[in-house]
Amino acid sequence: MASAAANPSAAGPIAPPHRPDQAELQSRNYPLMIIGVMAASLLQILDTTIANVALPHMQSSLGATVETITWVLTSYIIASAVALPITGWLADRIGARRLFIGSVAGFILASGLCGLAQNLEEMVIFRALQGVAGAFIAPLSQSFMLDTTRPSRHPQVMALWGMGIMIGPILGPILGGWLTETANWRWVFFVNLPVGALSLATLIAFLPQRPRRARSFDLAGFVLLALALAAFQLMLDRGQQRDWLASAEIWAYLLITLSATWMVVVHFATARSPLFERALFADRNFALALAFMVVIGIVMFAVMALLPPMLQNLLGYGVIDTGLVLMPRGVGILVSMQISGLLMRRGIDARPVVASGFLISAFSLWQMAHWSLAVDARHIIISGLVQGLGMGLVFIPLQVSAFATLSPTLRTDGSSLLNLFRSLGASAGIAWMTVLLARNLQVAHGDLASHVTAGTGSIIDFSTTDRFQALGNAGMALIDAEVNRQAAMIAYIDDYWLMMWITLAAAPLALLMRRNRAPAGPVALSE
Repeated sequence: MASAAANPSAAGPIAPPHRPDQAELQSRNYPLMIIGVMAASLLQILDTTIANVALPHMQSSLGATVETITWVLTSYIIASAVALPITGWLADRIGARRLFIGSVAGFILASGLCGLAQNLEEMVIFRALQGVAGAFIAPLSQSFMLDTTRPSRHPQVMALWGMGIMIGPILGPILGGWLTETANWRWVFFVNLPVGALSLATLIAFLPQRPRRARSFDLAGFVLLALALAAFQLMLDRGQQRDWLASAEIWAYLLITLSATWMVVVHFATARSPLFERALFADRNFALALAFMVVIGIVMFAVMALLPPMLQNLLGYGVIDTGLVLMPRGVGILVSMQISGLLMRRGIDARPVVASGFLISAFSLWQMAHWSLAVDARHIIISGLVQGLGMGLVFIPLQVSAFATLSPTLRTDGSSLLNLFRSLGASAGIAWMTVLLARNLQVAHGDLASHVTAGTGSIIDFSTTDRFQALGNAGMALIDAEVNRQAAMIAYIDDYWLMMWITLAAAPLALLMRRNRAPAGPVALSE
């Protein structure tokens, strides 16, 4: 018993004594603290997508090329992914309050520096700093909201936190496009300063202290995990430019990712004090939540990456109009998160709720797979609303079930892992769907073009176009453009079909989850 207490991760889940319905931490002003925490988390998640629409403007202003300007996004993603795993250790080492406040301050400073950047090198460095600072905000905000809230109200507070996480990627391109059109691309970063300053002041005043505990740093595990994450993100980011496995560079990234990942698994399974407590992975609900986070990342973020270019390039929508037809997706998320939070508070089993959410999301993707170039705004709005309803039903019960079985001392580590897996799912999903889009567009274009001949009832006799010289060439260009549009729409539809099947496959896995039970893991250690 003594050895098990000394090494909780080796002993497996340990059920601590029943705790009353009281918050782990007390804030001097709970409502204002929640507002400050939510503002910080919303800013961080917005910055994962808000800069995307401003890239063409940055390119000309910073003197970058089409290939190099993508490092503005890549540097942020890689830095954030590498820093995320050490959130729990840093919080225990220097204090969660100090780390959270320092992260928000660093994020504000880096945002201001990004807005002032004069060349691409400066922008990449400042975006990397912003990614490191922002990486700690999401897991710390989630764990603080859980720690300062009574367990009976965890579903409501997770619904509130989830709104920012799920709606941020939707609002990011809209806000970024509006700021770029009405002001300047630099305001994509400057907008963080006033909101961030108010959030920082609120956190300094009302964020409570959390007890620290002695914890060694797993340097080998961190280096291996950082290497795997960095190589994986580089492979996804540069794969399309380098034609994937036709490039030696991508092969190198792939081999590093596979080798480092295998070494990470072996190290975490055998190390005396691994970077993450093994009790996390021994919990069935939490392990399944990690898998579901990958699916959410693929479906939610890949869809949001595909829709704006489809609406603008194929259907002729402007930036503002695109934002308006995508906004109902956020409304659906808001509504269903409140419903799912209420269901969880009344003790409804989370498993059928999560499965229903995936099925509803799959239905919305089925609707999208039946679109054509003639689709109107009403169908786009309805499918977005339905998908938002489905995702909201998945997210909150999943979060509540994952954390209901974990000790409070594991919440920060658990939150960092959930955010990391969601981020990895989003990166992999966007890269995967983008590759399939490009490949299927070529295949569909070849199939369609093979049927556009003089003998298939075409209104143009191609054998006589040479007589019209420039006018004939213009006619051929118009036909090719229309074939491209139709082929692109087919490629988008193929992506929606694939995401529908992925979502359907995830639905029955929810039945493998357990009903909420007493938390598991090591008992909290006081400072």
